[in-house]
Amino acid sequence: MKKILGVYSTPGRHWVGDGFPVRSLFSYQTHGEQLSPFLLLDYAGPAPFTATPHRRGVGEHPHRGFETVTIVYQGELEHRDSTGAGGRIGPGDVQWMTAGSGILHEEFHSEDFARSGGTLEMVQLWVNLPAKDKMAAPGYQTLLDREIPAVEMPDGAGRLRVIAGEYGESRGPARTFSPMDVWDLRLNARGVVRLPVAAGRTLALVVLRGTVEINGAEVAREGRLVVLDREGADVMVEANNEAALLLLSGEPLNEPIRGYGPFVMNTEAQIAEAIEDFNSGSFGSISPATA
Repeated sequence: MKKILGVYSTPGRHWVGDGFPVRSLFSYQTHGEQLSPFLLLDYAGPAPFTATPHRRGVGEHPHRGFETVTIVYQGELEHRDSTGAGGRIGPGDVQWMTAGSGILHEEFHSEDFARSGGTLEMVQLWVNLPAKDKMAAPGYQTLLDREIPAVEMPDGAGRLRVIAGEYGESRGPARTFSPMDVWDLRLNARGVVRLPVAAGRTLALVVLRGTVEINGAEVAREGRLVVLDREGADVMVEANNEAALLLLSGEPLNEPIRGYGPFVMNTEAQIAEAIEDFNSGSFGSISPATA
């Protein structure tokens, strides 16, 4: 099986806008090429919000050169962007946005969730684009819970949702620019699974809730990141109690990473170009919200 390289704890929470208290479980500044093609993962919540007429969230901001993947576990979000796309996602739904050559977007708690209040829990993952696709046309995929295949694990160990990639005969609905698997896994107490991951692939496990033992060797608790070697194949996970985790695996891009805030490219010159293009208005605009 794949060798465990490290189990990492997370720093304290910080706010993104006024709607997302997040813990950054990894970023390209901390793990860089080691986790390619994955760049960053923020885990928001679970956090209670009181009812309000105020729009909580993050207002208009740009991205270029990568994709954002938002997975909602509790609560409800609304999105709009400069391609004219948008929508509402709730528990179990996923928003997969390709920034590509440049996009403006905004993300807020939905009006219904804001009015009622409740618990928000979500993950946002940044996925790098290969150099040849950095300037791809921006796009947006809404992946509803009912469209995401769910597979029951052997011996009642739990349940796995295939957001991207393949598990057995099930294929996730996400369209990706490079080969990868994004699996959303729920394990029952004492559930044991051996998860197939090919040799040569990046592999990370993100523990969102509960406590798990990896390969019979290392214990990872809530809010921990487990990074495994690309050599070897497969990983064994045993849940000490009910657990929720994400498995992220993919073919590494083996390309340089240069980032500046919301832009992730391959060279400093491309970053400078992104800033100039954004300042000149070439990312477009978001149409005013309609009542």
